[in-house]
Amino acid sequence: MATVVLGSQWGDEGKGKLVDILCEDIEVCARCAGGNNAGHTIVANGISYDFHILPSGLVNPKCLNLIGTGTVVHIPSFFAELGAIQKKGLDSTDRIFISDRAHLVFDLHQLVDGLEEVELGAGNIGTTRKGIGPTYSTKAARSGIRVYELFNWPEFEKKLRSLHYGYKQRFSDLLQYDVEEELAQYKVYYETLRPYVIDAVPFVTAAFKAGKRVLVEGANALMLDLDYGTYPYVTSSSTGIGGVITGLAISPFNIKNIIGVVKAYTTRVGSGPFPTEQLNETGEHLQSVGREWGVTTGRKRRCGWLDLVIVKYSTAVNHYTSLNLTKLDILDGLKELKIAVAYNFEGQELESFPADLNVLAKVEPVYKTFPGWSTPTTKLAEYSQLPEEAQSYIAFIEEFVGVKVDYIGVGPGREHMLRR
Repeated sequence: MATVVLGSQWGDEGKGKLVDILCEDIEVCARCAGGNNAGHTIVANGISYDFHILPSGLVNPKCLNLIGTGTVVHIPSFFAELGAIQKKGLDSTDRIFISDRAHLVFDLHQLVDGLEEVELGAGNIGTTRKGIGPTYSTKAARSGIRVYELFNWPEFEKKLRSLHYGYKQRFSDLLQYDVEEELAQYKVYYETLRPYVIDAVPFVTAAFKAGKRVLVEGANALMLDLDYGTYPYVTSSSTGIGGVITGLAISPFNIKNIIGVVKAYTTRVGSGPFPTEQLNETGEHLQSVGREWGVTTGRKRRCGWLDLVIVKYSTAVNHYTSLNLTKLDILDGLKELKIAVAYNFEGQELESFPADLNVLAKVEPVYKTFPGWSTPTTKLAEYSQLPEEAQSYIAFIEEFVGVKVDYIGVGPGREHMLRR
């Protein structure tokens, strides 16, 4: 059976630590969507590893790892990331595979990503410029290139040249790109990539047939989902439970647990409305104490109070069976805490999270206020040791969302995760 870990907000909730803990007891770890546009750091045996496209299950020497069909893969970054963890002593031999149906991200896509952001001007999305959006665009337009196509060189070369031609027609001299250079690079990958490429459908089928314990590692989060997120300020893939099923060809009947990861406050990167954002001392506290800047981009994250309108909406879409509340310790020392429990728009309370961003930009959050706690929660070992105020904060989240909080993060290390 499978356990799925998904982000419930705008990403950066701290999914990596829970995945790291769960990896100790699983046999297959898989990525289902996205590319190297997100990342997290895992500390194992005193060594830090940065993961972007690689599944975190690589830290478990007995775990097989799959980059699934729904992902998009920048091969130079794949090899660079693999080389970095291997240099630190992590043996990945015969443990990491890429679906032959996944789409390739080219340097060409990354250049186009930057040009498209410039085109949008002040209305830019705030992408990582890793080429993810343009790659999914070519996938949807049926002009993309899948991993298996690399091994039919004449056809591969023809398709990459055609892709370049189309973008050159659009951007003209603004596109500074050498197709011959990228083709030469992929001529090398023609040999070096081959051992990693598999047909992922029988791989996944065999894993479940053998009764293996499978962990699906979600990337980004529900509010960045192409369909259910704050479109267009989203990523370009299905980041929710739907993307798990289609991105890996997993039967929904083989999913046992869906764990939603919720930061104890709210953050987001890039543009778009953010109802509980705090552009004040509270926001600065959350940003500095929480070390809120990205592993992938280094960009500072916007910070605000916990928004349970978002988490409840996210739960309705992803059907979480339990929650992991992270970074509770960052709230230590704040005299007063607020949680958004509803949105008012033009004097009326909204039924749910709105699709219309013009509405979202004008909503007034309805807050419930809680007393803070002065006793540090950092590095506590048991849930019962938490201050009463912190336990009340957690209990309210459970009651409002209707899902139990099974894991509580109170520090950066894997040992700082309280289990109930």
